[in-house]
Amino acid sequence: MQAERDFVVGGMNKIITLPNILTGLRFALVPVLIILFSIKQTFTVEMVSFGVFGFAALTDLADGWFARKYKLETVFGKLMDPLADKILVCTALVMLVPLGRMPAWVCVLIICQEMIATGFRGFAASKGKVVAADNLGKYKSNFQYFGLAFLIFPIDVFNLSYQHEIGMVFICISLVLAAWSAIEYFYKLGSILFETSK
Repeated sequence: MQAERDFVVGGMNKIITLPNILTGLRFALVPVLIILFSIKQTFTVEMVSFGVFGFAALTDLADGWFARKYKLETVFGKLMDPLADKILVCTALVMLVPLGRMPAWVCVLIICQEMIATGFRGFAASKGKVVAADNLGKYKSNFQYFGLAFLIFPIDVFNLSYQHEIGMVFICISLVLAAWSAIEYFYKLGSILFETSK
């Protein structure tokens, strides 16, 4: 019994790390964003939405930095970190559609790509192979974050011409990177996808 308790405690200590806590915080902020996007959009609400989204995006940078610097990388983190990014981005995309700031077809394309990537990861995990986010995936996420930031930020603050159009340019670049990333996933996991059962 003591050995089992030590095993459980040791496993929890490996999961409850600062990077994983930041990842969990990103999950927790998603319902907050949903509520903020669902209520009447005033200047104050838009600023709060931008602040919450910006903070959530920064946790994505912070958790990776802490994990690498202090060698706190875990299998749990490698799986949950990209999933938290996808849920955060997809939530913002979906909620911006009824506000007229995001074309529905772009939202559908990005969500489909994210579902395919998540499916690849899940399939690889079922075969005992953990596929962490690569640099291309991180670049894609950064373009999505910047694009969404332009779309969420109140348009009257700086009177920046074509603010939403600039945001859509970032989003479209992320679409190209997403397609490239999907091809890389397919290449990396090709041996697993096409292996025959013995």
